[in-house]
Amino acid sequence: MHLESATWTDVQGVETDLAMVPIGSTEQHGPHAPLGTDTLNAETVAETTAERLDDPVVVSPAVPVGIAEEHRQFFGTLWTSESTFRSYVRDIVGSLASHGFDRVVLVNGHGGNAAALREVAGTITRHDDAYAVPFTWFKEVGDHTSRMGHGGPLETALLQHANPVHVREECLDDAAAEASDRWGDWQGRVNLAFDSTEFTENGVIGDPREASADLGEELLDAASEALVELLETVAKHDPNRPTHR
Repeated sequence: MHLESATWTDVQGVETDLAMVPIGSTEQHGPHAPLGTDTLNAETVAETTAERLDDPVVVSPAVPVGIAEEHRQFFGTLWTSESTFRSYVRDIVGSLASHGFDRVVLVNGHGGNAAALREVAGTITRHDDAYAVPFTWFKEVGDHTSRMGHGGPLETALLQHANPVHVREECLDDAAAEASDRWGDWQGRVNLAFDSTEFTENGVIGDPREASADLGEELLDAASEALVELLETVAKHDPNRPTHR
């Protein structure tokens, strides 16, 4: 059930303790993909999974602004601090839990959110009346994960499959021409860069011309299959914390 299209009386009758919160970002994704790419993709994975799951699950509205200051020099990018982001996500989970939806998967579409989501999920589970775990879709697509860039083949492919109207196909050559082949500016294992403008001219990492709607369908199948399995596990998992040793 999608909360934003349901009435409160609809939600009142849902017999489940499972929920998903899609979490994205509003940030540059090169000249060919929209600022809302991460949010659109997180919503796609969550919605597809909800349709495929045998048991009911509540899907909250997406969180559209995340931790994205690394893209601040590109027009239109929005960001929030890590502390504000964690507090906001925690409040959303607390709201869900107050209605009995206290087993929550945070469906993430932005790499910059990952560390903060792991931290806040731990805080929620240890200190609140809820159990939360993060899930980042592009880490759950098998061997394709190694091709993840930024506005590259994976993110573009999922858009081409699920939201093709948002991809500017005529800009793909330009996107690839000024793209970087790697995230960061590295000395050994140390990333010297803090902002993406330090290593990419147009914000793209990877070649989006390698994307296709067929690849996007494959990615969505893999990610949603993994998320179904996670939700089924979360539904049975004991959320109680171990006793003091």
